[in-house]
Amino acid sequence: MPTVAVDEVKDDDFLLDVREDDEWQAGHAQGALHIPISEFVARYGELTEAAPQDGRIHVICRSGGRSAQVTMYLVQQGIDAVNVDGGMQVWQAAGRPVVTDEGQPGHVL
Repeated sequence: MPTVAVDEVKDDDFLLDVREDDEWQAGHAQGALHIPISEFVARYGELTEAAPQDGRIHVICRSGGRSAQVTMYLVQQGIDAVNVDGGMQVWQAAGRPVVTDEGQPGHVL
């Protein structure tokens, strides 16, 4: 499974957050696209519209399990996707910004 460490994700990399709505509302990486894993298949078109055609998709969840499932699915579709190792827990622990939809400081559930 293609995996990258949190510190390898650059600010301008495309980030897909597959956590559920309550987790997203508590806090997320600024600029990430949110499609919960429970809605992923139905909303797949949103990803293909938003993602860069020639860029890599970095997939993140709370700890890496759900994002690993989505990463594998995307790779099977021929998309350049990587799982962000450790997820939002490691993201926050590494001091990366976590915000709410209002731009206020958030936290990881």
